[in-house]
Amino acid sequence: MKFSYNWLQSFFDKKLPKPKKLADLLLLHFAEVEELKKEGNDFILDIDIRPNRAGDCLSHLGVAREIGAILNFNAGKKTIWKLKEDSKLKAGNFISVEVKDKKSCPRYVARIVDGIKVGPSPKYIQDRLKACGLRPINNVVDITNYVMLEVGQPLHAFDLEKIQNKKIIVRYAKTREKITTLDNQNIQFDPKILVITDSEKPLAIAGIKGGKSPEIDKKTKTVILESANFNSHVVRYGSRKTNLRTDASVRFEHGLDPNLAEVAINRVAYLLQKETGGKVAKGLVDVYPKKVLPKKIKLDFNKVENILGVNIPKTNIKTILHRLNFRITEEKPRFLMIEVPTFRLDISVVEDLIEEIGRIYGYNKIPAIFPIASLIPPKRNENIFWENKAKNILIQSGFSEVYNYNFISRDQAHEFGFGTENLIELENPLSAEQQYLVSWRFPAIIKNTKENLKYFEKVKIFELGKVYSKRSGEQGSYIKQKFTEKRMLSGAISQKSPQKNNENFYELKGVLDLLFKNLGIKDIRYEEWLSGNKGFWKSDVRARIKSNEDDVGFIGTTNNGITIFEVNFDKLQKLSTEEREYNPISKHPEAIRDISISVPQNVKAGDILNKIKDSGSILVRRVELFDTYESGGGKKSLAFHIIFQAQNRTLQPEELDKVFKKIINNLDQEAGWEVRQLKS
Repeated sequence: MKFSYNWLQSFFDKKLPKPKKLADLLLLHFAEVEELKKEGNDFILDIDIRPNRAGDCLSHLGVAREIGAILNFNAGKKTIWKLKEDSKLKAGNFISVEVKDKKSCPRYVARIVDGIKVGPSPKYIQDRLKACGLRPINNVVDITNYVMLEVGQPLHAFDLEKIQNKKIIVRYAKTREKITTLDNQNIQFDPKILVITDSEKPLAIAGIKGGKSPEIDKKTKTVILESANFNSHVVRYGSRKTNLRTDASVRFEHGLDPNLAEVAINRVAYLLQKETGGKVAKGLVDVYPKKVLPKKIKLDFNKVENILGVNIPKTNIKTILHRLNFRITEEKPRFLMIEVPTFRLDISVVEDLIEEIGRIYGYNKIPAIFPIASLIPPKRNENIFWENKAKNILIQSGFSEVYNYNFISRDQAHEFGFGTENLIELENPLSAEQQYLVSWRFPAIIKNTKENLKYFEKVKIFELGKVYSKRSGEQGSYIKQKFTEKRMLSGAISQKSPQKNNENFYELKGVLDLLFKNLGIKDIRYEEWLSGNKGFWKSDVRARIKSNEDDVGFIGTTNNGITIFEVNFDKLQKLSTEEREYNPISKHPEAIRDISISVPQNVKAGDILNKIKDSGSILVRRVELFDTYESGGGKKSLAFHIIFQAQNRTLQPEELDKVFKKIINNLDQEAGWEVRQLKS
């Protein structure tokens, strides 16, 4: 807000510091001065008033009080205005006021000034209005605006002769009720907008803008002055609904002291009497059912030191409080009872008082001391720990993390074979694309992969997120329906160039093996997965991932060449451990033998792997499937690397041949299995 340096000076008998120095003082103790510029023989300070101080400092008087507190100047002497009332005129004979809702309008004050002469306002008023960004109109309107800038209370003036039945009513608008504002805007109300009316029509939008019908013009002789206090929420709603934001609405929206209404209306009446020759009718028409009284707060001296970290002498504290217009009602050795002026709406607890003491004392005087405190490490969040560990393993394996919405459309659900009756439907989806909560993460991963393949030769991505499902056996809308949620880890590998021998599948399986190993998970095995949507998956290039007999997830390649996996991360976390069993690396060389085995189509690769391991005892370090081939006639061929190694010796050819022969014999005993040794 813009403030006139000369206007601020008018509140003091003492000379203020020069504008630049004053701006620096305000910055240290009150608020930032965003701009300082010279206009004629005046300086304009654009001060950024913080929202908590808007109630009392969006006015020259409010800022003058702050300057007085900082400099220990008395800013109150020149705010006493002598008003002469005409005892022959009684305000109550001119107008009556009815407030329908006291919560929306805690106070409404009206005054009558009779026999005025409307014309241009004095030069000093016009100059100050222009300096603060307002356009002069006429002496009556200019004086109400002038006082608003001076003391912070918005006011309005009505032509008495244009008020029907000489009665003002404060009420909520009727449906489709309308008003034409002073700037000729046509506004239609809704029933939540507070209005000022006479017995027939709206006169103004409460706290926001006046109407055209009772405006002041050159023929006006008798003026009704309005100085009211309106509920900040009501004004904010009305301002937003009518799309009108005015100097008055800004002040009401931040909250104002109801006791300010009387001060402001008396100041306007004084200036109208002085500048227009009008006569002020005796008395106020004042609807003020619940008077606002000053708050009282107990200020403990020890608490001041504990919070500010500095011992400020008691006499200094008392002086600062006096400079801030706080009244000391009781004084004890250890505390003070403080009465807070009603215009300080921001002060409600003792900490607020202490902040004020520190602000005026000067934060720059408080020494910077490192706090003494115990640093207690937070309890480890197991979910975050294992999530981060899994993510880091995949990132180090060359994967990029993606984030997707937790929603899926009906078409996507059908595309991936999900029945929508098992999905949780949103009551108010943002769009058709976000109709259901996801029950799997991989559909979005597949979509991400397809999009990224437009720009990259090879894509490796993953996502860890939640999926949602209905509890079994329950029906009904999702609001009443209980549902479960779990974390799923999903990922994909794909490339533009054709893959050879299902290389993406084996690469992704290797990454999963690395993930399980680094998470400390044992007893993981892969079983052939022959069920499911066969039109979606590439034949036989898919497997269930199991731990003991529990399904953990799956891995597979789709018909469009994208290899994906999805695992239940909640289950993985329960299986994970930081404990490690130390197995020294053998210093003796490995020996490799390759075999190919033809088996019926229904035989699982995992069964063959287990058979090989069982036959080879501890000398079989690992078995790797490296090729598959469908030979037709209900048969398929699988090729394996068998890696042998002893911990304490180099295996001799005779010992190796004996173990390898035992493996072949055991495999040959299975019905329909044919084993052929390959050259390594």
